[in-house]
Amino acid sequence: MPLCNATLAIIKKIKTYMKRIGLTLGSGGAKGLSHIAFIQALDEMGIKPSIISGTSIGAIIGAFYAAGVTGKQMQKILSRVKFRDINKMMDFSIRKNSAMLKGDGIENFFYRHIPVCFFSDLEIPLKIVATDFWNRQEVVLDSGDLIFAMRASMSLPVIFKPVQTGSTVLMDGGMVNPLPYDIIRDQCDILIAIDVSGEKTPRQHANMPRMVESIMSSFQIMQASIVQNKMKTSSPDIYIKPMLRNIRVLNFDKYEEIISGVKDDVRRFQMELDQILSKNKIFSLFGK
Repeated sequence: MPLCNATLAIIKKIKTYMKRIGLTLGSGGAKGLSHIAFIQALDEMGIKPSIISGTSIGAIIGAFYAAGVTGKQMQKILSRVKFRDINKMMDFSIRKNSAMLKGDGIENFFYRHIPVCFFSDLEIPLKIVATDFWNRQEVVLDSGDLIFAMRASMSLPVIFKPVQTGSTVLMDGGMVNPLPYDIIRDQCDILIAIDVSGEKTPRQHANMPRMVESIMSSFQIMQASIVQNKMKTSSPDIYIKPMLRNIRVLNFDKYEEIISGVKDDVRRFQMELDQILSKNKIFSLFGK
């Protein structure tokens, strides 16, 4: 039975007043597993973003979410990862000319677990940030091969081999835009940014960082500086930065600790989002 004109008019008006939510998931290595907890919070609230952007681990989690994988399903995938699976992903490069790991094992993991392989098949539009190494600039990937874009965005210098397309070499997007909320600002009404860069304190009885820790933390210090400077000119509507103290870039084995460690941040996130949405209740379209 076709809808009457009055009903169609109301539906049209409702759509006009509905707020488009944008979700940005930042870089942070293993700390980015906490993104799953915030996605679960959105699932519990019955809210779906209209667009997603992400860098590095944020691009990976964002891709799964945009492909229709729920937060609970992502956590289930993580819980099923065994030592032998991690061992397969640690495909060390024999030559080590460009990085410690080739990254093929991670790529195969994506192919096995994500339900789509192209941007065009995603349920939610997604923008992934990578870095053009030679031109030293940001590259936003939002079409074509999804797995390629995920691999490019997560290619942390020294750790993962960069990816190449033609003469362009792409590396971790965190070098240019670790929290890329600015690239979707104009495509949403309410913008959420989850910053999982975490916090760092000295190890007990040892203030001097070790060599690898020095390299990784220096990279994260530069990322924090990029975000701080960007926040001075443009900020998201909701900005959440969990403490995530002293979680190293590759501490993926601590996923349970990481996800459970942001419970208070998730509650605050839900409260802030609920408050913003309450100010824009649908009855306002009837002139109240």
